[in-house]
Amino acid sequence: MSLDAVLAQIDKDLPAATERLLELLRIKSISTDPAFKEDCQEAADWLVKDLQSIGIPAEKRETPGHPMVVGHIGPETGKPHLLFYGHYDVQPVDPLNLWDRDPFDPAVEETDAGPVIRGRGAADDKGQLMTFVEAFRAWKEVKGDWPCRITFFFEGEEESGSPSLVPFMEENADELRADYAMICDTGMFESKTPSIVTMLRGLLGEELTITAPDKDLHSGMFGGIAMNPVRVLSKIIASLHDDQGRITVPGFYDGVPELSDELEAQWQGLAFDHSAFLGDVGLSDPAGEQDRTPLEMIWSRPTCEVNGIGGGYQGDGFKTVLPSQASAKISFRLVGDQDPLAIRENFRKMVEDMLPADCSAEWADHGASRASGTATDAPAFGQALKALTDEWNVPAAYIGCGGSIPIAGHFQNILDTTPMLIGFGKDDDQIHSPNEKYDMESFHKGMRSWARILDAVT
Repeated sequence: MSLDAVLAQIDKDLPAATERLLELLRIKSISTDPAFKEDCQEAADWLVKDLQSIGIPAEKRETPGHPMVVGHIGPETGKPHLLFYGHYDVQPVDPLNLWDRDPFDPAVEETDAGPVIRGRGAADDKGQLMTFVEAFRAWKEVKGDWPCRITFFFEGEEESGSPSLVPFMEENADELRADYAMICDTGMFESKTPSIVTMLRGLLGEELTITAPDKDLHSGMFGGIAMNPVRVLSKIIASLHDDQGRITVPGFYDGVPELSDELEAQWQGLAFDHSAFLGDVGLSDPAGEQDRTPLEMIWSRPTCEVNGIGGGYQGDGFKTVLPSQASAKISFRLVGDQDPLAIRENFRKMVEDMLPADCSAEWADHGASRASGTATDAPAFGQALKALTDEWNVPAAYIGCGGSIPIAGHFQNILDTTPMLIGFGKDDDQIHSPNEKYDMESFHKGMRSWARILDAVT
């Protein structure tokens, strides 16, 4: 049977597929809140049952946290072994008063841009995950068998830091190892260009607290003679970037690669409108390295940002206090072969060297992960790119991602499996926010896209 028959089955089954997604969305699988532990179990059970309904011998695997869902189908044929990864847990829904409907009473709504599926988890990641499952449902219905060895691997802790993921992958590495890991937790470029993400930035988090006097002081009695830790911290923060936007931490750019001419040309061809991108949030001018393009700033260059700062009296009114302490939370997005532990060491030494004699620094680390990148010279990447182009009638592109998706690196480092990140989210899906939605177009064409990809790479 031809691919066209599979695509026709997807079209025919769209109403039923939508109902199945709505059923999954009703499950309150909030992983970070212990009050919803049983709901996470229910979501895992739902997926196991649904996979089994199309002939996939899936099972729930318990962990110290929320369970994994694992299933295997298909023969070892010499064709690529494909693993499909997604997560069934969702973010908390607060503040509830900003939702236009109950976040766990999902529905299809008509909007000016077309129908959308509204509800928590619609885009992140239940809707995207179900594009996998529904594509395979149609494939099995039409063809009756599977084209290659296929593994399904769904987790329930992605939104709470995935504490059980690495141990589970290490303990089950032989079972989970595949040629490609298909990851659906990404989106379309500017909501219209189908894309394969090939660059993900790493992340280093540092929390710094500077102490000067051993207690808060009266600024009239001690101002001028006593060192103010807010003043010290402000000087340190101001020194982290030069006038051209470059980061001044010693050795920071070690391991930062330059773009290939081919990738740079492709990015330029995307005609990214940075004015509109910034204008949507009330800004206008790119603030990063001034000798870099806006897309480079977002996708392929490292960053240093202050995410929070505090010190002294911050209540209503005014209090003339000289504070004892000042603190800041600072994150670094990393690219290429940058070593987060070396950057941590160099950053801390830079700060310690800037401290006046009466000041001390205390540190708390908030994670350190390397960037991950994927070469695209394997035939499967070109085949998948063409399949996306054929479905969306828009030239698909290899793109970067400003965020960090640690699972991609885990597949590379633990399983020696090549990640392929393809998703159909749009910029206005409001993931993690009230009124989250997933376009019906993304759901429908996402299923069709996976069917085309499966046909192309096998």
